[in-house]
Amino acid sequence: MIVATAGHVDHGKTLLIKALTGIDTDRLPEEKRRGMTIDLGFAYLPVGPDKTIGFIDVPGHERFIRNMLCGVAGIDFVLLVIAADDGPMPQTREHLAILDLLGVSSGAIVLTKLDRVAPERVAEISAEISALIAGTTLAGAPIFPVSALSGAGMGELKDHLERIALHFQPRDASGNFRLAVDRCFNLVGAGMVVTGTAISGALAAGAQVRALMADVTLRVRSIHAQNTQSESGRAGERCALNLAGTELKHAQITRGEWIVTGEVPAPAQRIDARLRVLAGEKQPLAHWTPVHVHLGATDATGRAAVLEGPGIAPGESGLVQLVLERPIGALHGDKLIVRDQSSRRTIGGGRVIDIFPPARGRAKPERLAYLAAMEGDDDQAALSTLLDQAAGGLDLSRFAANRNLTSDEAAALFARVPMHTAATESGLLGFSPAQWNRLRTAIVDALAAWHRRAPDSAGPAEDRILHGSGLRLARDALVAIAAELAREGVIVKSSAGVHLPSHNPRLAAADAALWQRIAPLLERKARLPPLVSEIAEATGEDGKRIEAVLQRASRYGLVLRVSQNRFVLPSVARRLADIAQELAQQSDEGRVTVAAFRDRSGIGRNLSIEVLEFFDRMGFTRRAGEARRVLRPASDVFVDMEHGSDI
Repeated sequence: MIVATAGHVDHGKTLLIKALTGIDTDRLPEEKRRGMTIDLGFAYLPVGPDKTIGFIDVPGHERFIRNMLCGVAGIDFVLLVIAADDGPMPQTREHLAILDLLGVSSGAIVLTKLDRVAPERVAEISAEISALIAGTTLAGAPIFPVSALSGAGMGELKDHLERIALHFQPRDASGNFRLAVDRCFNLVGAGMVVTGTAISGALAAGAQVRALMADVTLRVRSIHAQNTQSESGRAGERCALNLAGTELKHAQITRGEWIVTGEVPAPAQRIDARLRVLAGEKQPLAHWTPVHVHLGATDATGRAAVLEGPGIAPGESGLVQLVLERPIGALHGDKLIVRDQSSRRTIGGGRVIDIFPPARGRAKPERLAYLAAMEGDDDQAALSTLLDQAAGGLDLSRFAANRNLTSDEAAALFARVPMHTAATESGLLGFSPAQWNRLRTAIVDALAAWHRRAPDSAGPAEDRILHGSGLRLARDALVAIAAELAREGVIVKSSAGVHLPSHNPRLAAADAALWQRIAPLLERKARLPPLVSEIAEATGEDGKRIEAVLQRASRYGLVLRVSQNRFVLPSVARRLADIAQELAQQSDEGRVTVAAFRDRSGIGRNLSIEVLEFFDRMGFTRRAGEARRVLRPASDVFVDMEHGSDI
């Protein structure tokens, strides 16, 4: 269990933790000299054979509110410390407001410096505190009058904390591991050590991790969890990770970094969130207000774009898009605090909803409906609702990444929710059964209309299958949907286009006769397909006539135009695509080079370059430096092409 202190400067937070644990959390020389906490301090109290309370001592001075916010991120319990002689002070109220905005509902009030006041003052101040916390998440929290100097009341407070810790249920450790780094230092003989609160997931010693902001891959040498050497760390624990890696010496790892595993998405610069404005604010939060955003152990300046109405009134909540000046690590459900631009006053706080907002239309009704569905904590309910809303499909990869689902958790969730899926270059699209049926009907109707308009055409390209329907989807989505419908037998894909199974266009008689003379030449020379000029010479026909017939034949899927002067049979293209795919799968980098393709296919360097450039145009590969990356399975691009030729 992780416990943080909160309260006004000089109200005895550090002395209280020392009385509970025997540890002085003021570790900096400046803290010793000035007699006040400046940065976070840490102490631990074992309460059982396998239970330890981790204490975080936070600064109380208003100038160090940023450090206080680092300390209360991800805590389980809070001790709101109030001096009996002073009573609630400005930072008492601000810290209480922050705890309320973060939803911290487990805690106790510690009335310190009992030795300085009369008994009647204790009763008076206790009543004042009860009124102060009413209406907050700490309403009804017990009050413990204590003196850390004399020890009065300390036994009761310590017993209370131990009872809670012994019955405390560990947090769910689902999701990818995420640790919000609040300290970073080097130890002689060990190297880099980072400490922080594990927000989600679990981690084993020896595991590979990623420093999210620095974007470097590292290895965990060892772990201390709750101040004890351990083979693992998990959500809800204070962890110290000893990191190693060749990239470490070039990395800038500081407070605000995230140490993560799995497919945690990159830092976000635009974040959609629900924000509650403090009731004490004098005016509504207006659209495009400059703000200072605190999340985890980091902070960034930016602006708040209000998505509903002109502003958010004091005491009310609303949807906002936080447009930050620099990216920060964030995921769905993360809690945040918003202060004014100069970071002098807390304005409000809330929770992250989505870290993948669209570039345009952030306040459109359909986007607001999306956020309403995504806001809930139930993954299955959110997914079902979003699938029903998404006429163009839901990006399942982003859904899983936004909600920090591991690959196994995402696969299990997707299996429980009825849907159709289509794999695109950028990720997996999901469709509810109703939306899929609607889309399939629209495509069939659009193709039927195309065939009526152009009965001699083989059909449109796969990214135009909704032409004339009024529906608009991204190209990669249309390509993926076409592949799925072809597998279902609803449509037929050929090299010439996409058509309904009932559509069967044919070459004109003169073209068909010449094709019968050309086809055997292409079959005999499948390994090294002939040039147009070579076909013309072999048939005794004019070169322009041969090219025209081959071009018309390509519209019917009989041949594919690889380059300006060369056509190949579909079966040859499929076999060459299979070779490229196999080479990419066998490569450590998942790529195919011209040299490797030339050697495996045996077609020579020049023709290899022509074929690979043709694959790029077909959307089968994409050039990456001096190599190619396969974007889609060969069977999706060349879906109806058999392996007729052995080349």
